[in-house]
Amino acid sequence: MHIGEVAARTELSLRSLRHWDEVGLLRPSGRTDGGFRLYTEADVEKILVIRRMKPLGFTLEQMAVAMRDLEALRADPTGAAAARERLGTVLEDAAARREKLVQQLGMAEEFLDVLGRELG
Repeated sequence: MHIGEVAARTELSLRSLRHWDEVGLLRPSGRTDGGFRLYTEADVEKILVIRRMKPLGFTLEQMAVAMRDLEALRADPTGAAAARERLGTVLEDAAARREKLVQQLGMAEEFLDVLGRELG
């Protein structure tokens, strides 16, 4: 599928998808004769994993390492010990980042309640 369809399906901008290609985070599986990016369903699944990492504040480099480790683990579930270890660390880090977001969301809810009461 073309980049426009992928952008619509993943709710990402064309700019983000192009940037991820340019920096090597996620390259499309193919290109047309005219050079247009072509994505597969597997590419879309990878994009969705990356999109889920974005709100947690992972850097592009951290996301790239995690994606490589996920690929290694999927390719060889029993022989990817180093990848499994790194992904365990990512899991712990993601959980801590999520908890921080939950706390921030709680503060936002409190602020909305204060404003709601004041505006009565």
